[in-house]
Amino acid sequence: MDLPELTYRGVQYEYVVLVTSLTDGVLTIAQHYRDRGDAENNFDELKNQWGWAGFTTQDRKRCQIMGRIIALVYNWWTIFMRLGIPDKHAEAITSRPLALHGIARQTRHGNQTTVEITSTHAKASQIAQILTQVSRFLHRIKATAEQFNQGERWKLILSAAFRQFFGGRVIGSTGRLADAMG
Repeated sequence: MDLPELTYRGVQYEYVVLVTSLTDGVLTIAQHYRDRGDAENNFDELKNQWGWAGFTTQDRKRCQIMGRIIALVYNWWTIFMRLGIPDKHAEAITSRPLALHGIARQTRHGNQTTVEITSTHAKASQIAQILTQVSRFLHRIKATAEQFNQGERWKLILSAAFRQFFGGRVIGSTGRLADAMG
């Protein structure tokens, strides 16, 4: 089916017809469509950028193990990047090259371990800012939350990573993230 096109003042417009049984208004239906697209983007990213598209083995157990490993790494990466870029989802196709094009050197002196990263990426200053922000946050967690058990620390980390969704609230608490972190 050819969709009608119109060129107006040098700009080409394409028209699409959407047929639905929903009784919502046009703006609400458009929002539903955008929300569906946002949900599909995560699966598209897992398939195309994380290798979840399929495996060559016919062994179901190995496929499940690999699928779970990919999902676990995807979740860890998403949490890590959300700590550095809290206001948006950083897809792997842009965030991995940004964060992984670097050479790291670990040094130990006086019971202190330091990791120095030299980035080879064109946007090295951007990733330096992100990694510095994550490092400061984790140091703050270590210093101010050492009396917390592992579960309570994870609640703080996840609350910070997904603060946009939680509105600054700490998971499982009525308190705010800023109050919890001092």
